[in-house]
Amino acid sequence: MEKKIKGCCVVPGVAKGEVLKISQPISFWGGVDPVNGLINDPRHELFNQSIAGKVLVFPYGKGSSTGSLIILELARVDKSPAAIVNVRTEPILATGPIVCKHFYGKEIPIISLDENSFQMLQTGQHVTVNATEGVVIIHS
Repeated sequence: MEKKIKGCCVVPGVAKGEVLKISQPISFWGGVDPVNGLINDPRHELFNQSIAGKVLVFPYGKGSSTGSLIILELARVDKSPAAIVNVRTEPILATGPIVCKHFYGKEIPIISLDENSFQMLQTGQHVTVNATEGVVIIHS
């Protein structure tokens, strides 16, 4: 049985993947290695885990405007997340996936969810993020 969660489209697109949920905010600049897609901040709860191909679920981003460049580089080397799900998406975070589509023809959809819906997502779930239609589908 599938469960649909309604959200708000930030960057359109459709992607499928396994959820990697982070309870902390994440900074792509200095927090994610742009060469291999590993979280490289030793203070982060998921230190040394890969975000490549995952549906990256985190409450909100933090950090500088260069974080969008890290996302762009991750896409160039095929180490970007498949999709991003947030409670609050900063415009600078969305810039990377928007530019990525223009430069590399790759989609990294972003959808925002309310807090209750965000809590329904857990690491290891397989989901489809259809940001264009504003839904996340949890597959059983």
